[in-house]
Amino acid sequence: MAEEDSSKSFLMKHWEGYKDFWGDRFSFLDNYSRFIKRDKPLPSWSEADVEEFIFSHPLHGPTLKTAREAAKFGAVGGLIGAVSTAGVTWKYSRSLHGTALSFGAGAVFGWTFGQEVANHWLQLYRMDTMASQVKFMEWWQNKVEGQS
Repeated sequence: MAEEDSSKSFLMKHWEGYKDFWGDRFSFLDNYSRFIKRDKPLPSWSEADVEEFIFSHPLHGPTLKTAREAAKFGAVGGLIGAVSTAGVTWKYSRSLHGTALSFGAGAVFGWTFGQEVANHWLQLYRMDTMASQVKFMEWWQNKVEGQS
């Protein structure tokens, strides 16, 4: 064991440490790994498929619907943030690269603000949206593979 550790390079030792560190912080992504790391990827679903799930699952359906509404808050916030910050930057600086950077930053900040508004407006903090998304993926996998 000691020989294996000494034979590894300095960078390899640190890379494994960082990998373990971030793996612990993002362990919730393991919920999705069985859907993402497949030999044959799942086909895309349509809006009608999502609506079918929402109406057929009384517990997870409404939560998924609310989570999808929250995404609209984020998109609107990102659009407003991007356009408004880019507009102000262009008005006062007439710098093309500065306007492009502020457009991107405004989109990120606006999206984040929109998600926070949605979190409080739709009371997402009371729901387990990840469980609903995983249940939808399980339902979709079963439907595609003909198990439902």
